[in-house]
This record gives sequence, structure tokens and C-alpha cells, in this order.
Amino acid sequence: MHSILIKALLSSSPDYDILFETLSWPVESWPETERVEALTTFIEGFGPLLSGSSADSAPLTEAKRQYFIGKIEAVVWTQCLPLLAKLSEEAAASQGMRCRETTTAACRLLSVCIPLCEINNAITRRLALSVLPSLQVSKGDPEVELPSQGRLTVEVAIEALAVLFPTLVSDEQLTLTTLSSALSCIKTLSDALVSKITVRLLLTLLGCCSRAQLRGTLQVILDDLCSWHSHSPVAVVTERVLLCLTALSDHLFRPQQPCESLPACQPDPRLSLQFWRILQDGLTHRDNVARKRALYLLKRCVALSEEEKAECPCSTSQEDEILFKWDPERGKLLREFWEDYALVMETLEENQIHVIRPVLNRIDMLIQTTANDSQASGSGLFHPSWLLCVYQRMFHSENKSLMREGVCHLLELQAMQQPSFALAFSQFVVGPFMDVLSESSLFHRTSGQSVGDCPELGAKLQSFMATFFSSLPPEHRGSVLLQLIQWLGSRHWGAVPILFLSRALSGLSPRPLLGTEGLSALREVLRCTMITHQVLLRGAAQRFLLNSALCLTEVSAVTLDDVFSFLTHFRADESLCRGTQLWKQLCIWLSDSEGKFKPSTVDGVKDQQHGADCGATNKQTVRDYVQSEVHTFLQVPASTGQTERLPDPRDADKLARAILLCADIEKSRPEGNIANELETLLSPLLDTLSRVSTNVYLPLRKADKSLQLTLRLFQLGGKPGCRHVAGKQVDSVMVTMERLIVKVADPIQEFILRRLCGELQELFDVERAELYLSVLRQLVVMYSSIPEHHSKMQQTYFPKLIRNSLKILQEPSPQISSVASQVVRAVAMASLAAVCGLVEQRVIDRQSETFAALKSLNDFFYNPASSLSQSRVSLGRFNQTLVKPPAVDCSSDAGVQGPLLQDWGRIAAQFMRDQWACLSLLTRAAGVSESVEISRAPDTLKAAFGCSVEALALLPSDLVLPVLSFMEAVLPQLVCGEESLCVEAVTLTWALVKSLNTNPRDFWPTLKGFISASFHRNLLELTDAPRLTATLQQIADELIALSQSKTGVFNVLLQHCCQTWLSTGTDSSFSSVFSHINILTEACVYGPVFRRDQRLIQDVQAYVEQLGEQCAANVVITCDNKDDQLPRTCAIGFLSRLDSSNPLHERLMEDLVTRLLKKDKEISKSKVRYYSNSLQHRVKNRVWQTLLLLLPKLKEDFVASLLRHVFEAGFCSNQASVKYLIEWIMILILVMYPQHINSFWSCFSMDQEKTKTSICTFLSVLVHLNIIMPKLKDKAAQWRKALDVILQWCFSHNFSVRLYALLALKRVWSLAEVRAEAEEGAHGLGGLSAVIKACLHQAEAMQSTGNANKNWIRIQEHFFFAAFHPIRDYSVETIFYTFPCLSELADDEWIPPWKFEKLLCFSESPSLPLRNPVPDLSQLQPGDWIQQDKREHDREERWAEVQKKITPWRLGIQEQEPELQLVPQQRAARLGKIHGALLVVASLIDKPTNLGGLCRTCEIFGASALVLDSLCHVSDKHFQSLSVSSELWLPLLEVKPVELTDFLQVKKSEGYCIVGVEQTANSQNLQDYQFPEKTLLLLGNEREGIPANLLQLLDVCVEIPQQGVIRSLNVHVSAALLIWEYTRQHLTSG
Repeated sequence: MHSILIKALLSSSPDYDILFETLSWPVESWPETERVEALTTFIEGFGPLLSGSSADSAPLTEAKRQYFIGKIEAVVWTQCLPLLAKLSEEAAASQGMRCRETTTAACRLLSVCIPLCEINNAITRRLALSVLPSLQVSKGDPEVELPSQGRLTVEVAIEALAVLFPTLVSDEQLTLTTLSSALSCIKTLSDALVSKITVRLLLTLLGCCSRAQLRGTLQVILDDLCSWHSHSPVAVVTERVLLCLTALSDHLFRPQQPCESLPACQPDPRLSLQFWRILQDGLTHRDNVARKRALYLLKRCVALSEEEKAECPCSTSQEDEILFKWDPERGKLLREFWEDYALVMETLEENQIHVIRPVLNRIDMLIQTTANDSQASGSGLFHPSWLLCVYQRMFHSENKSLMREGVCHLLELQAMQQPSFALAFSQFVVGPFMDVLSESSLFHRTSGQSVGDCPELGAKLQSFMATFFSSLPPEHRGSVLLQLIQWLGSRHWGAVPILFLSRALSGLSPRPLLGTEGLSALREVLRCTMITHQVLLRGAAQRFLLNSALCLTEVSAVTLDDVFSFLTHFRADESLCRGTQLWKQLCIWLSDSEGKFKPSTVDGVKDQQHGADCGATNKQTVRDYVQSEVHTFLQVPASTGQTERLPDPRDADKLARAILLCADIEKSRPEGNIANELETLLSPLLDTLSRVSTNVYLPLRKADKSLQLTLRLFQLGGKPGCRHVAGKQVDSVMVTMERLIVKVADPIQEFILRRLCGELQELFDVERAELYLSVLRQLVVMYSSIPEHHSKMQQTYFPKLIRNSLKILQEPSPQISSVASQVVRAVAMASLAAVCGLVEQRVIDRQSETFAALKSLNDFFYNPASSLSQSRVSLGRFNQTLVKPPAVDCSSDAGVQGPLLQDWGRIAAQFMRDQWACLSLLTRAAGVSESVEISRAPDTLKAAFGCSVEALALLPSDLVLPVLSFMEAVLPQLVCGEESLCVEAVTLTWALVKSLNTNPRDFWPTLKGFISASFHRNLLELTDAPRLTATLQQIADELIALSQSKTGVFNVLLQHCCQTWLSTGTDSSFSSVFSHINILTEACVYGPVFRRDQRLIQDVQAYVEQLGEQCAANVVITCDNKDDQLPRTCAIGFLSRLDSSNPLHERLMEDLVTRLLKKDKEISKSKVRYYSNSLQHRVKNRVWQTLLLLLPKLKEDFVASLLRHVFEAGFCSNQASVKYLIEWIMILILVMYPQHINSFWSCFSMDQEKTKTSICTFLSVLVHLNIIMPKLKDKAAQWRKALDVILQWCFSHNFSVRLYALLALKRVWSLAEVRAEAEEGAHGLGGLSAVIKACLHQAEAMQSTGNANKNWIRIQEHFFFAAFHPIRDYSVETIFYTFPCLSELADDEWIPPWKFEKLLCFSESPSLPLRNPVPDLSQLQPGDWIQQDKREHDREERWAEVQKKITPWRLGIQEQEPELQLVPQQRAARLGKIHGALLVVASLIDKPTNLGGLCRTCEIFGASALVLDSLCHVSDKHFQSLSVSSELWLPLLEVKPVELTDFLQVKKSEGYCIVGVEQTANSQNLQDYQFPEKTLLLLGNEREGIPANLLQLLDVCVEIPQQGVIRSLNVHVSAALLIWEYTRQHLTSG
């Protein structure tokens, strides 16, 4: 319309100046977009006048022509550029999109003006130089920088430069400068601007280049991108380089015709190694769009290679490594390989394993092709790195199932047996593969594995590692293994992955691969990655790592000192304990390797001194090393006179372990004399110890080191968990060591006693006192077998120590405290606590002088101190604290002791803790001090208890155990008179326990102490303390709730309660169970449903435990039993001890049964249906297991009252395992009490609609009528009754009911003796016999009825009807293990008999045997009676089993003519219907149903037009069925897929915003995005989405928020959502 009007004006009004003035605008104003477009149209129409080609107007004179050219040039400088600058300011300030149309119009005006006033390219060059600085942005954040005066934003500068390129390309230097600036912007600007630069600048430039220029320009771009990625191969660089390469793909991958004589007009990226590395990085990129682009480029390369039919790369290539080859002679094999490869990579984008799994066999074909090709041709056409991309893509998947599939597939890779493959995969194995193995969930048990089995992936990992390292070339094995171990040490690992990786390493074939660096790497694994793991798993991993070190260490490359330094990182209380198999294995390895170790530095010097001829005799043995180390250890410099810190105990630990290993090695030798060897080795130590109390010149440091070594020798020398003979230790090494130490025991004792009695006065001495007391404890334990020394210690040394300590504590505190005075008090209290601890352990006799001296300590605590106020006179010296000395007090070395003073709070807390350790013992052994008046004793005890409550709040959580022990002794004495105080104390203590929930180190000891105190036997027996009883019941409920998330909590409570209820055997103790019967009830049905990570830890712990003594951790670690089945087994053990003749026991059983039946009824009411192995199913199963266990002990009258509940339960909808238990109980009741048979018959008379299939439960009971019949009276009548009942159900409409009835009929009819009796009766059987025989004949005749026959056979072979005998098989094993196993219950519900055998409280009896006397049931395997139909699938065609088809890069569309053909608006235009500005492009969609629905949606919401790939779709009946004639009212356009790039470029120039529906890293949420009025909505293909080569044309990607698992919506549904959102926004704004 504009062009027609302008043409009319030009022909009718020759005054062009007026037109210029009218259409132009003032510089400072903001013109409307229509005004800019009008001026553009005017100048465009003015062009023929300037060139003299206009036929309608007279030609202009040269002067006029130059005048108007000047006017047009003025428009450029005074109209266009100022307007673009204003637009830049507005866009930068508002960050909006309202200037898009005006910018497009201004650039179009510029494009029209430049050709008209171009003279020698001057104006283009000037414009380019003025715009180019706007493109050369700073390195900061260019997106937020406001443009300076006259400076354009990057977006506007891009559009302006794109207009200049057609005339700018002739200036090569300026073109290269602009190209360089554009490539720099790609590296620095945002993703959105990168797409604009690529599309608007690079593609426009290439489109304007001549053939000669095109090759050079492409080469510059390609080299720059490859160089950038080479120097910085990070994810964002890969993403941007792929974007650019995809945009340039039509130029880069244009086939070169063989007839062309000219050189190729584009460089070949296939010849660049860096290009292929970019593609491989893209295929494994985290961003799905980057992966899509990389795969697109790979397809283009394959298609180009196939089309050219030329070898690639050429034989002249100088690349050392070639990642892509093409041989035209093997084109078919190559094409199939890359098709399979693309298919696999495309399918891996899916999110559902059932879609992906059918395609995984393609990976095997790829690998086999690569392996065969590698063997045949040596170098091979397929580089293994492409396979690594497949695995890495699987490892990066969000779907854990796919990740696991990928890991298992790699672990089973047969090609890894080839050395070339193993070497090619080596860096992948030690890097990305190790990373994915850090995912703990991969190690879950698979279906079919039992608890305690090694996880499938763990077993495969060990086999893989052995194969992998065996296949590696020998020269690479050591370096690859070292890299792998270093990788393990550089990351934080979960407990489960590091355990199985360590196990895999321990399974490698023994070979010398690791030197000193390898041991250091293993040490890092131990030190850095195994600090916070579960102790049992940590110990097991240590065992595997030590095995690995012994098998793989190159002995000649390490010294003995390296080895023993390495061993210090294996903890004796977790793995490397003396006496274990691991210790013995280490001794054998050291013995076998003697003389082969690398000489130490000192040995090397000696070799040089003595000459090479001595080398053969200078081999160092373990004994030589240890003897040298003992001398070195005890060599200390002379004392400086200042108190020093305690020596580092790690040195003593290292030496003590070396001594013990050396002793055990010598002991194992036939000629070894252990007594002489030990005496020789320890002679320097014994000499020092003998002089420790008499030699005043002996350095204190030497004395301390000797005591440290002595202590560690005894601590490491013991064998916890190892066997003893007749209760006596038979360890000759330790016996000899004790004999040697006894000889110097007196000097040690005298030295320690002297030091403890006042000499320790520095802060360092607090730590030193702990050492001395530990040595003293060890000596007392050792003396227990030496009476004379033991007596001397109790009668002399300890009383003296107690008196001196009390004297120190009773001294008045100085007004100004000093370090010395406070440290002496701390040491004195620690000494007293140590003596009390020995009395508590009964190492010291309570009749000795030591205990008598301790009673005076009782007076010290309970008598008031003179400094205390009268108001607290009864509290004595409870909760005394140390006073922190001033920081300026520096009696020795304040600079060193300053940091210790910062830990004064810990020292003070330990002082208070020691007080309560003494009070706990004294309260239990002696009660309140005798000096306290009897009348005031209760008040004193109350005050002491109040102090204990205060102490709980004052002490750190790891020091409260002595306080809890004191409360345990005092609570029962106070509860009757001070119930409120006791409730307060119990509540406060429970709050403390709960606060430690996240601190396992302190939680478990505190929990045990709390339960021992709060659930004390005397407290449980109380009947007149309702508040305390209610508090304990509430705490018990909270403990049970806590155990759902923290395994083992309920175990502690229940074990304590069961032991309390059964320990004394008195009625008062047992009767307390009634107040807390809820605990017992919950225990019977206990079994938390764990998270997968919790179940994984338990499964792996079970695997470690079943290793037995092979794993040292099982011998060493005394872990608490946190088995979640323990509460049930403990409760069952408790119930097994109940005696029905005891009225209390009888009452408890009846009460418990009532509660359990109530729980079952509640579940049945709340859940009419429940899933197999759900929590409801498990609880119901546990209820009926317990009822079945108790049934024989219940009285007849109580059973009679239960019968109705049992029958009602039979009519409920139950899972199979519950159903079998109910049927079993019915059978047993009828056997024990046959008089209830009529009640059973009445169940068959209920409403059939109500019974439905539940009647099968009662028919199952009749299958076992042969067991019930001997107990019945009038057997013939009962037999006839059974037949009558069964026959009516043989004709049921339900197939299952008929099947059960027929089986019951067959079994009842087979009772020959009863049948004979019935036939001889008065009435006989009459016609009944014929009916029964006909029914049975029909059942047996099912041979030809397919599934009916199979089901008839299966039900007869069912374990409940075939092998099971309700009386003979009644045992704990059948109820709790065999039945769950055969009933398809989850294996964590199976309780094996050995768990009951481990219980001390379990009582086996003839009426309740533990194990089944007959093995028939136990020999059946789970699922033996379930036959699965298996169908053999024939091998199908190559693509047949794969639902997803590979999508070639051309999207399967035939080549179209390059011209753009747009179908004009037809029907809708003449209707006068108003349309919006939304343009929907559906050229990539090929399903007529989707297109028909989309056409309907677009018409309803008023889209401006719908673009299709072909208008032929309109006549398709599937299209019409969904469009319902909407195509008659909607403008339809036709654009072929190959024409989309040009079409979108045109629409961009018209001001359209291109919006795509795609999930990318920068996608905007649909609910947050504001659609511009001129929006073009590009819809992707149903399978592939938007092709990679179109993604960079998008202005914005919008994604629809999703909550489900499925990754994408149907394309029509997605489009409908966006079209509606666009319509809603513009309806609202309008």
C-alpha cells in the first residue's frame, strides 16, 4: 500500500523537497514506526529517478541528482544514526522489546539509502567505522553497560552491520576487522547475543562473499573456534562453538562436485582433530541442546562423506590421531555403524528405561564392529573414543536405572580383554567411570539376591578390574593403577562405593605395581575419604585396601619404614588387630619379603662406606629394623629445664606395632625363641623403665616415651574377639612381655605415684596425667594374675594416692588462681575417678584398703565446704568447677601453653565428670556418707539428685554417662517422695538424648545410659507414681517413633525391658509389663520401612558380616546390634518363655492377643485393599505370625472367644501370606478344639455376595480335612457335610472359587475310610457319588483347555496343599522364615532361625520347636510353584525391535526448489475476519492428526496464519477429522522444511520475534514470559523437536513447567498451551 501511494505522489508532485521535508522528522524527536517505513518506501521509490530508469517522470539533471544524493546521505547521518542511538538508549534502560519494530524499520531505511549514495564505498566504510566500536565491548559485563552518547547497543550494532555487509565485503581489511570483533563477542557476550551475532553477522557475511572470499572467511572462523576450544575446553565454550558450527553447517558441509576444476570453496572440518574433539565433548555435554547440535553435525559429516564417495581423511594427513575415517569401499559398514551410533545417542535422550532398553543391544553391535575392525586392520575405521561418549552419556543421565544399565554394560564388556581397547579406555576408567561409581544407589541388591549376598555390581566390578588390568600392556599397568588410586584419594566417597572399589582392587592378580608413591596414594584414601563412614564398612574397606597393598606393592621399591608408616593408618580397633587373619597375612608377607626391601637412607650410606662387596650381606631384616627403631625412639636430647609437651603418640604406635609384628614373625619360625627375641628387642625400653623413678637426670621426655610405648604394646598386643583356651590367655608373646614388664613394675608405679601426687602442675601435665593413669590401669589389670603385686597395689599404692588426692582437693583455693593450683586439682580428681573405675570393674576388691580409703571421699562430697553458703550446706562439694587461670600466668612456656589455655573449658568439664564418676560408684557401693544424719539423708539425697540434673545441663554430651549412672542409682530411692523432681529429671534427660540424634558417637552411649536409668526395674514396678509412669509411656512411644528413622533405638529399649521383666522371676518385676504392654505390642509388629539409602547400608553391612573371620572388622569391631528385626526376635523370645500355667503370663498373652487383633481390624477397616509388601501387608502378616505362635499356649475358653474374630479375618481381603497364616490358625483351632466345627460350617452359609472369593480361605481349610477328621465325632456325618458344602461352590461363577472347591472335593473324596463308613450308613450316598465323580472327572479332563489345566496343576503343586503339614511343620522356622519365603514376602521379612539361636531369652520346647523336623518345606525355593510362561523370540530384522527410528539430518524431506513460495491468504481474507499477529509455523510436523488439531486451535484463537510443509495435508482424512473445517477460515501458508532458514530470516527482518518450544539451559518459563505482539511460534518435529541448525535462529526458547516423569508433551498440546497464553496476554492488554 505504501509503495502505491508513494508512486502516485512522485508522479503527481514533482516538488521532491517538500516530500523529503514532510516525511523526515526532527533529530531530537522520536518518529513513529509508520513514518520511518513511509520514508523508506519514498526513498526506495526515488531510486529509479536517480538512476534515470523511471518511465513515468522526467530524468533529473546531474546537479539535481547530486543534490538529492546529498539529501539521502543526510538522512543516513541525521535521521538513521541518531534514531538508532536513541533506540539503544531506550533498549538499554528498559531492557524491553518495544523498540524491536522501530529498529527493524530504521535498519531497513539504512539498507535502502546506502546503495543510492554509495561512492567508492566511502559511506559504507564511514558507517562501519562508526558502528564497529559498539561491537568491541569491554571484558566486564557488557549486558548491563549503558551506551555512551552516540554509542549503540550490541543488538542494534549487529542489525546495522548486517545491513552494511553487502557493500562492505569489497573492503577485505575492514571485513576481517568486523569478523574479528564478531568472533570476540561470541566469546564474551550472553547466549542470546551469541545467536544474533552468528545468524545476523556471520551468516549474512558468508552470504555476501564471493567464491574466492568464502573459503578464506570460513577458514578464519573455523580456525578461531577450534583454537578457542583447544585452549579452553570447558562446557560453555563447547556449547557456543557448537552453536556457531551448526549455524555454519550449510556452508561447511556443501559437497564438492568431482567435475569442478576450481579449488573447494569451503574448508573441510573433517580434517581437523579439534573439530572431532568438539563433537565428542558436545555429545557428552550436560546441556541437551549442545548434545543435539553435536549429533546433528556428526550426521552431516557422515552424510557428506557418503555423498562424496571419497576417502577421508586423505593419506597426506599429518594428524597423529584420527577420530573419524571414511573408506568408500566399506561405505555400507560405515553407514550402518554411524546409523546405529546416532540411534543410540538419540534414544539416550529419552527418560524412560523401557524406551531405551530395546536399543541398548546396539551398543554391543557398535563395540563388536569396532573390535573386529581393529583386529582386522590394525588402526581401525572406528575410534574407541566414540564408544566412551555413549557410556559417558549414560553415566550423566538423570535416570538412575539408565546409569546403572550403562555401568553394568561397561563392566561386562568383553572387548576389554583386548590390550588396545583396555589402553584406549584406561583414562576413561580412572576418571569418568570412577566418578559414576561414587553413586551409592548403584550397589543395591538386584531381584533374586538374598540379604548378605554381594551386590551384583560389586561382583561385576571385581571381575572387571581383574580383566582390565590383566589386559593392559605391562608397561602401563603401574601408572594406570597409581592414577586410579590417586583419583580415589582426591575425592570424597560414600561408604558403600569405596568398600566395593577396595574389594575390586584386592582381587587383582598379585604383581609388583606400586612403589612409595602408590603407598602414599593408598594412605590418602585411608586418611581423607574414610573419616565419617560407618565403622564396620570402614573396617572392611581397610582390610581390602591392606590386601591390595600386600598384593601389588613392589617390595624392592619401598623401605621397611615406608611400610610401617603406611600401617599406622590402619586402626587396631577397626581392622589391623593382632590375632586376626589380616594380621597373620601381614606377618607372612613381611617374612617372605625380608631382605628384599629397598635399603633405607642410612643403609645406603653404609653401603658406600663398606663397598659394593658387602651389598649381599647388608640386607635389612624386620628384626634389624625394629631393633634400630627402638634405639632411635629412646634417643632424646637432654632436658632444657622447661616442661615440654607430651611426645607425639603416633611414633609409639608405629613402633609398638612393628615390635609385635616382629615378635609374631619370630614366633612363627621353627627355630624362633620368643623369650630371648623379645628381651633383646625391648632391652633399651626395659633399661629406661628400670631407671625411671631413681635416675634424676633421666629426661622427662624419655620417660614419657617409654611409658607411651609400654602402653601401646599392651593395647595393641591384646586380641579382642580371639579365642582363649579354658578362659586363660595362651599368647606366648604377651605372656613373655608381661613377665618382662613385671620386673620393672615397681619403678614404674613409684614414678607414676610421685608424679600424680603434686608434681604435675602445668597445662601440659593434664594430658600427661591421662597417660600415667592409663599405664596404671594396664598394670592393675596385668596384676590380676599375680597376687603379691595385686595385693601390694591395693594395700599400699592406691590408698596413698587417694589420701594425697583428697588432701589436695581439701586445701582451700587461693584468692588468685594459678595454672599450677588448678592443674593439681584436676589431676587429683582424675586419679580418684580412675581408682573408682577400677573398683567398678571389680579389678580392685571392695574389701581392700583401697575401698576403705575411698569411703573418706564420700565424706568429702557430702560434707559442706567452709566456703559454701548455709543455704546450700546439704549439697557439699557437688559440681565443683575449676577456675580458669589468667592468661598472663606463665609459669613455664606461656607461648606454647597459650593455645592449651583456650581449651580450659574441656579440662574443667572433665574435672566435673570425674566427680560424678566417683559419686556414681560411691552411691552404689556405700550410699550417702555416714557423716550425714539419718534424718537428713533423704534431703541430702534429693539435693544430690538436683545437682545431677544441673550437671546434665553443664556437661558436654560425651561426658554425661557418669551422671546418668548416678541417676540410675538414686532415682528408685527418690521416686516415691519426689515424683515431680524425678519426672523433671527424666524429661530433661530425654531432651538431651534427642538433641544428640545427629551425633552418633555420643547418641548411643547416652541412650543406653538414659534407658538404664529411666526404665530401671524399680521404676517399671511402680504402681503409685502415675505421672512418672505416664511420662515413661510417652517416652517409649517417642522412642518407637524415632526408631523408624534411626535403626537400633527400639532395640536398646526392648532388650532392656525384656531382660528386666524376666531377670528376677518375681511377680512384681513381671507385672510391670502391663503398664508398658504397648512396648511389647509394637515389638511384635515392628519393622520400619527404610529409605533406599538406609536399606543399602544395612544390606552391605549384612554382606560384610557374612564374610565372618575373613574380614578382620567382624572380629575386631564390637558393634551394637542395630538389626531392625531384633525387636521382633526379642519379643518372640520373650513370648517363648511365657508359661500358660502362670496366671500373670496367661493374662499377658490374652491382653496381647486382643491388642493384636484390634490392630489387624483397624488395618482392614482403613485399607480394604493394600498392596503386596506394603506396610499394611507387613504389619498384618506380623500380627498373625505372633497369634500363630501364641495359639498353643492360650486357654480353650479364650480361644472360643477369639473364633469369631478369626473367621471375620478370613472374610477380609488379605494378601496371600496373611491368608495362609489365618488358614493355618483355623486348622489348628479345629484340631485342638473340634467342638467348634459347627461354627466353621456356618461360615459357608453367609451371603455369597459378601463372601465373594474370600470363601477360598475356608475351602483351603477343607483341603486339610484329613488332619482335622481324626479329632471329630461322627466322622461320616461331618464328611457328608463337607461334601455338601464343597459341591455348591464347585458351580460358582468365579473360576478361582471353582478351582479351590474342586481341589477340596478331590482331597475330601480321597478319605477312603470315612467314605466307606458313609457308604455303609443308613442312607448311603445315593446320587451324590455320581455327581462328585462327574465333577472330579471334569477337573481331570482339563488337559485340553490350556490355562485351566495349568492352573489346576499349579494349585495341586502349591506348597500349602502339597508339602505343608499344619501339625508336623509347626515351628518357629516355618512361621517366620519358610512361610514368608514361599509366600512372596520381601526377603527383609524373613527371620532365619540362627537369629533366634543367638538370643539368650529364647526358650525352645517340644510344643514350640525352633527348627522344622522335616526338611520338605525348607527344600522348596521361593517361586517353585509359580510357573512363568516363557516365549522364545526369533531374532528380528535390524530395525524391527526398535520403536524409535533414526532421523537423518535432512529430516526425511526431499530436496525442494530454493525459491521461497508462499501461498497467499485465500478464503479467510474475503470473510473480513480479524486475525491477531501470531504466526504459527508447523512445517516440521508430519502427522496429519497433529496438524488438524493445530489448525483448529489456531483458528479458534485467531492466529494470523498457520504454516505447513505442504498444503496437501488439508485433503487428508485424518487432518479433516480433527480440523472440523477450520482450514476454511484460517490462512494457510506452505514453507518446505529446507526453506525454513530463509523464511525465518525474512520474518526476523520484518520485526517478528521467533519463539521456540524447547528445553534449554536458558529457556524461559511459560508463566513468566511476555509475548511480543509480532510473534512467530516455531514448533518442532514430534520426535526430534526443533533441528539443531534452526535453534540459533530463535530469539527465545519457552518451556512448559512439568511435574511428572514423562519428558515432553504432544506437540499439538504444547502448541495449544502457548497459543492460549499468547491470546490471554493480548486479550488482557487489549
